[in-house]
Amino acid sequence: MAEVFAPAKINMTLHVTGRRDDGYHILDSLVMFADIGDRVMVRRADVSSLVLTGPMAESTPKGDDNLVLRAARIMDACAQITLEKTLPVAAGIGGGSSDAAATLRALSDLTGKQIPDDVLALGADAPVCCAAPVGAARMSGVGEIVTPIPDLPELHAVLVNPNIPVMTTEVFRRLSNRDNAPMPDPIPTGIEAGPFIEWLKQQRNDLQEAAIACEPVIEQVFSTLEVTPGCMLTRMSGSGGTCFGLYADAETAASAAGRLKESHPGWWVAVTRLNAA
Repeated sequence: MAEVFAPAKINMTLHVTGRRDDGYHILDSLVMFADIGDRVMVRRADVSSLVLTGPMAESTPKGDDNLVLRAARIMDACAQITLEKTLPVAAGIGGGSSDAAATLRALSDLTGKQIPDDVLALGADAPVCCAAPVGAARMSGVGEIVTPIPDLPELHAVLVNPNIPVMTTEVFRRLSNRDNAPMPDPIPTGIEAGPFIEWLKQQRNDLQEAAIACEPVIEQVFSTLEVTPGCMLTRMSGSGGTCFGLYADAETAASAAGRLKESHPGWWVAVTRLNAA
């Protein structure tokens, strides 16, 4: 058996800088990975199958709609796959793509086959999720260009999702401006968390307004996160609706998460470290 962790992917920034003739959007995004996520276990089998476990199993797509089975087909490998699902679905934190990337790595470990160079068929987040072990990365193009960004600080965060799925296609449909400025170049490295968060404040997620138009509760998530003691920055990840708050230390983040769980028991709330070694 091979077992691989599938970390949550957090878009610290997400700049939409254009749109290709084929309809795919051109992105410029700084991605970090959390120390929470799903877990994929694979065993050799004559026919591929998928078993879902974990607290988010019921809301997770089953059968061919699940990206882990598509990943197995890309690897041309049959396996019994168990997916322990703890991340919310359609939440902007790359759960499906990270699960698929973990499946690719697990099957590569199990069979000795190389992971294909082109994994975009598994979604725009798949290439950066395949690079997850390198830590933070800049993803650009339509997701196929992944540049590792070393020497960024570890950040303490709280992730909040109102337990409402947000459809990426609908968010992009509502996007009013598709020709925005990219991030500055280069991204600052080798600095402490405080100055780095100040730099992040100057960046954007260009999908936030469109996501709020799709699901207005996201604005409530922002306003609730912003007033937690010690919150230094709030932003949405991906196309939503997971938002994150950044804090100076683990204790402050844990305290904020406790308050949020108490005041909004119906929301998914998780305290985490980003870019943890």
